[in-house]
Amino acid sequence: MDMFLQIALVLFIATGFSLLMQAIRQPLILGHILTGIVAGPMVLGFLHPEGPFELFAKLGITALLFIVGLSLSPKVVREVGASSVVAGLGQIFFTASVGFLLVLSFGWDPVSAIYIALALTFSSTIIVLKILQDKKDISSLYGRLATGTMLVQDIAATFMLVVMAAIGGGVAGNIGPALLLVIGKGLLLAVGLIFFSRVILPSMTKLFANSQEFLLLFSVAWGVGVAVIFKLMGFSVEVGALVAGVSLATSPYHYEISAKMKILRDFFLVLFFVTLGAGLSFTGISHLIIPAITLSAFVLFGNPIILFVFLRRLGYAAKPSFQTGLTMAQVSEFSLVVILLAQTMGHVGEDAVALVTVCALVTISISAYLMSFDEKIFNFLKPVLDRGTKKSSTQEPKSEEEHHEAILFGCHRLGEDFLPHIVEFDEYLVIDYDPNTIETLQKKGINARYGDAEDNEFIDDLNLQSAKLIVTTLPDVDSSMFLLSKLRKVNQKAIAIVMAHSATEAKLLYGKGASYVILPHFLGGNYASILLDKFGLSQSKFRLEKEKHLRHLEDRLKRSNKVMNNA
Repeated sequence: MDMFLQIALVLFIATGFSLLMQAIRQPLILGHILTGIVAGPMVLGFLHPEGPFELFAKLGITALLFIVGLSLSPKVVREVGASSVVAGLGQIFFTASVGFLLVLSFGWDPVSAIYIALALTFSSTIIVLKILQDKKDISSLYGRLATGTMLVQDIAATFMLVVMAAIGGGVAGNIGPALLLVIGKGLLLAVGLIFFSRVILPSMTKLFANSQEFLLLFSVAWGVGVAVIFKLMGFSVEVGALVAGVSLATSPYHYEISAKMKILRDFFLVLFFVTLGAGLSFTGISHLIIPAITLSAFVLFGNPIILFVFLRRLGYAAKPSFQTGLTMAQVSEFSLVVILLAQTMGHVGEDAVALVTVCALVTISISAYLMSFDEKIFNFLKPVLDRGTKKSSTQEPKSEEEHHEAILFGCHRLGEDFLPHIVEFDEYLVIDYDPNTIETLQKKGINARYGDAEDNEFIDDLNLQSAKLIVTTLPDVDSSMFLLSKLRKVNQKAIAIVMAHSATEAKLLYGKGASYVILPHFLGGNYASILLDKFGLSQSKFRLEKEKHLRHLEDRLKRSNKVMNNA
C-alpha cells in the first residue's frame, strides 16, 4: 500500500478511537494503541511496525524527551537527583528479585526467569512523560521524582544491554571492561556537553533566535543530533534526547523552543503509540493467561508499593510518594526490546516473548487510568497510606502551643513570590512536603518545616487560631478546601490566600472562606487589563511599570541563583 495512503488511514482510525476515548473519558494513549492493533497484522494487516513508521516513532520519542529535558534545569536535577537514584535502584532490585521468584514458581527455567523478571523491571519513560505533560505535572514534585527515577532506569537499562551484548558475543569474561568503557564514554559525553552548553551554546542560540524558522531548525537538529551521538556511543536515544533538552534548559529561549517542538511531538507521538500497538503479538497465549494476570498484577500494584515505601523512607509525604509510585505501574516498550534480544540470542523461547507482550499491553492500558485518576485513588486510600506514618522522622518536634502570625504552604515556584512577605512577620512558618526544599530554606535561616497540608494532626498542632495570614500555593483544590475548613473553625479573621485552576474551583474555595483565590491562568490577563485601565496609552507610565517588573524579575533570579549555589 502507498505510504501516504497508510498514514491517511492510520490517522483516520486514530481520530475515530480518540473521539471514542474522549466520549468515555479515557486516556487517548489507549486509543492510539488500539489503532495500531486494528491497523496492524492482527486485524486489517496494512500497517507493519518496521520501516517508515518505526522512524516516525523514534522522532516522537526524541521530541518528547527533548521537551521534557528543557524543563529540567540543573537546579531541578540536583533537588531530586539523590532521591531518584536511591528510589530507582531500590525499585529495580526489588522488582527484579520478586519477579524472578514469581516466574520460577510458574515453571520457567532460571535463565528465562531472569530475562522475564528484568523485562518487568523497567517502566515506560515515553508513556509516563506523555501523561505527565498532558496533566501539566512535569514540574510538580512527583513529576520531578518520576522523571529522575525514569532516567536512572534508562541508564541501568543501557548497562544491561552492554552485558547482554557481551554475553551474546561470547565474551562474558570481558563484561567488566565493557562496562568501564561505557562509563568512560558517559563521562566524556558529559564533559563535552557541559563545555558546549556553557561556552558555545549561549552565543549560538542568540544567533538562531533572530529567526523563528531558524530557531525551530536548530532545535530539531540539536535534539536529534545529540540523540544520535549518544546512540553511536552505546547509549539509548531516549537518554540522548533528554540530555539534549537539559543542555538548553538554562537558555532564555527554552520556553519558545519547547512551544515550537510541541506540534512535532504531538504528531509523531501518535504514530509512536500506533506503531507500538501494531507490534503487539498475541499468538499462542492461552496457556499463559494465569502467569500473565499474576505478573501484570505485580507490576501494577507491586511496583508502586515498592517505590512508595522507598520515598517515604527518604522523607517524602504520602501523596507525592504514592503518585510517583503509580508512574511505575507498567511494563516498558524497552522491555520488549530486552526480551526480543534474549530470544535472538537463543536464551528464551516464544512463550517468554508472548508473556512479556501481554503484560506490556495490560499494564500500559491500566496504568494510564491509574495515573489519570491518581488523586481520586489517593483520597480513597489515604487512611491506609497514612497509617503508621503520621509522625515522619523528617518532621521536627513541635511545641505544645505554637504561635505563627503567617504560614506559607508550598514554597516551589509561586510560593517564592510570597516568601519575602511571609518572613517580614515576627512569627512565621514555611511548610513544604519536599525534604530538599526544606533543607535549602533552613540553610538560608528561614523557619521551615516538613509537613503535609492534608495531615489532620499536623494542622491541629499549628494552632491556626493565632494566625493573621495563611497562604497556600498547593495546586490540589482538595488540600485547600481541607485547610480552609480547619482554619475557619477556629479563626474567622485571618487572611487566607489559596490557589485554583478554574473558576468553578475558585467559587468553591470562596464558599469555604478564602479571602482571595489566585487563578494563575487568568491572573496575567487580569493584571494587564488593570494596567490598561490605570495607564491608558501612556508609554511613559508603561515604561516605569516595565522597569519595576524587570527589577522584580532580576531580584527573583538572583534569589534563585543564590539558592542553587547554596544547594
